[in-house]
Amino acid sequence: MKKLGVLLVCGSGASSGFMAANMRKAASAAGLDADIKARSESEIENYIDETDVIMVGPHLEYAIEELTEYYGDQAKIILMRSDYYATLNGEKAIAHLKEEMGL
Repeated sequence: MKKLGVLLVCGSGASSGFMAANMRKAASAAGLDADIKARSESEIENYIDETDVIMVGPHLEYAIEELTEYYGDQAKIILMRSDYYATLNGEKAIAHLKEEMGL
């Protein structure tokens, strides 16, 4: 399987940056070959060609329908859960990602 391109999206890219770092550690520990980046919602277009999954911060739930409309045929769109996002729990985020991707 090729390296999984994961783009974490929040409003400004700040909080998702901490989550991405924690997810990279958790992915490595779980043996998941993933390139995990954090960017703001406005930067998705710049990274979509290398992205298999867009994980969206729970505070952007209102944008899921629009993101799915624009990018849903290029990447899987996943709404991150508040329980692990609020605590920046990379292990739970990776577990959710694997569940959604059937890995």
